[in-house]
Amino acid sequence: MIVLGLTGGMGAGKTTVARFVRRAGWPVFDADAAVHALQAKGGRAVPAIARLWPDAVRDGVVDRVALRRAVIGHPAEIAALEAIIHPLVRDERRSFLRAMARRGVRICVLDIPLLFETGADRDCDAVIVVTAPLAVRLRRVMKRRSLSEAQARHLLARQMSDRERNRRADHLLRNGLSRGHTARQLKRLITSLETAR
Repeated sequence: MIVLGLTGGMGAGKTTVARFVRRAGWPVFDADAAVHALQAKGGRAVPAIARLWPDAVRDGVVDRVALRRAVIGHPAEIAALEAIIHPLVRDERRSFLRAMARRGVRICVLDIPLLFETGADRDCDAVIVVTAPLAVRLRRVMKRRSLSEAQARHLLARQMSDRERNRRADHLLRNGLSRGHTARQLKRLITSLETAR
């Protein structure tokens, strides 16, 4: 089974690429969706988050806006949250890979924003990095999360630099011009990977 990592800086357009990949028929593990499930009612992360940030949990559900407010700008708080979330997401990812192997899937994708930062690239045969100009990424992050430019820059600064991420990529997809441009690049990549397997 070929395992492809899919990553990119926040706001680079990775979600759009993941949609294209799904349409190509490749199963995708969505780390962001896994985090949402872990923080939803009955989610495995809820008790630990409630212990550390009781005001961020209401009726057994993590209020993601309140949690973000509690940790943003506080490195020790962010590290504590990551110590809860990352091992749980790793468990979910490995369950997904076992399920794909049992099904006999030939190519699957791990869609993980912090792929390199969490060491998840070790589970991948190759990594696709989606990149976009910083101005485009800032605009997207500010709009999507209702953040100021300073807050958005702070979030982006916490991630690996574009230069380092791009250097470690096996395949680089440049986003930010148009969806058609991104789709054409991805179609070429999918064709090359399908024919190489």
